[in-house]
Amino acid sequence: MQIPLWKKYLSYLFEFHIESAPSEHNPHLYVSLSKGRYQLATQNAIYSFGDLYDNFTKAFQRVALDKLPGDEVLILGFGLGSIPEILEKKFGKNYRYTGVELDEEVLYLANKYTLPGLRSPVSFVQADAFAFVHLCREKFDMICMDVFSDDIIPADCQTSDFTDNLKRLLKPGGLLLYNRLALAEKDKAEAQRFFETEFLRVFPGGEVLDVGGNYVLVGRG
Repeated sequence: MQIPLWKKYLSYLFEFHIESAPSEHNPHLYVSLSKGRYQLATQNAIYSFGDLYDNFTKAFQRVALDKLPGDEVLILGFGLGSIPEILEKKFGKNYRYTGVELDEEVLYLANKYTLPGLRSPVSFVQADAFAFVHLCREKFDMICMDVFSDDIIPADCQTSDFTDNLKRLLKPGGLLLYNRLALAEKDKAEAQRFFETEFLRVFPGGEVLDVGGNYVLVGRG
């Protein structure tokens, strides 16, 4: 959706509420306009913020995108589509995306506010991320794991089965970026514990990128 210029300029001074879309999964889901970008947020978390979704921007700057074996990208937790926006606008990449999103309202908002401005093709699957990776037989060149329920990663997305399936869905030479909250000391400790006890079991050469308020765990196929 095209943003009027006057509202875009004023959004650098004031945040404009655009639309609320509460759902069974996100009772406080809403879209606002801030710094010239559409922002999707819940009561305690920002799900998408256009090309200012800094955790993935900083992660993409520190990995070798040019070495991906192909252009098929899986996004678990699509939100408004910040990841395709970042890759197009900041990195000049035109990938083919499969977006998995549980909440029908989030898909509605993404189709309304973001998809019309993307060049890259996007296929949506409305599904639970855990169920999707268990059943999917396609393989991907990059997987971005960004599933949150408000500010919490669902428990089944932190299991051995889930992590094993993420590895299975990666092509040889493929890249996994797993986003975790790391704002408070408790969050950092939980992310580090998951990395050491679970992530490294599946991705022995894995690494942690501290992107400021979040850790992005990196694994390779």
